[in-house]
Amino acid sequence: MRSSFFGNLEQGPLPGHFALQNAKMLRVQLNGEVLARQGSMVAFQGQMDFDYEGSGGMGRFLKKMVTGEGAPLMRVRGQGMLFLADNADDVHLFYLEDEAITVNGTNLLAFDPQLTWDIQRIQGAGIAAGGLFNTTIRGTGWVAVTAHGSPVLLDTSGAPTFADSQSAVCWSAELRVGVNRTMKAGALIGRGSGEAAQLAFQGAGFVLVQASEGPIVPQGNG
Repeated sequence: MRSSFFGNLEQGPLPGHFALQNAKMLRVQLNGEVLARQGSMVAFQGQMDFDYEGSGGMGRFLKKMVTGEGAPLMRVRGQGMLFLADNADDVHLFYLEDEAITVNGTNLLAFDPQLTWDIQRIQGAGIAAGGLFNTTIRGTGWVAVTAHGSPVLLDTSGAPTFADSQSAVCWSAELRVGVNRTMKAGALIGRGSGEAAQLAFQGAGFVLVQASEGPIVPQGNG
């Protein structure tokens, strides 16, 4: 697996149709199809059609309905240059080579259509972890994800690794994932740290962690 976090993926023998236009915009040299987040197109040059992409089967449709997980997708067909972005978040690329990553659906921007995807339960993560389900993508091809603020890519092979469930953008699908609970008695009387539980990662691989717990959702007045 190679990542734009370590440098320019256009260098080397990889297919070059995904590239970073800049830190916050993905450029796709399209000659066929690509799956992308609905509404993420900011510009294109050439001839392209944009169609709603369903879940690809009743099983995935039901999972999306029940869990709320999974990015709303569109299928883009045509030829030309396509530019994608989402709320000016940072964009990072991964090139999978018969591999799999687990992605928070809110962070998924685009991926090659030959890759397979499914909504799966985070093994070992209970209700205290926040999100129970993520999107797993596997095969050979490109995946683009977004991060709210500049992220850090952590190597999980050297030490136990922990991340807030809303801050973990994506990780190697082969990792063992559990929950680390740190709530103490002080939390019961209003003196807690606010960090009651985190996702715990073990094994050889990586986890990409964004610099926030996601965009702030405005609260209604009453």
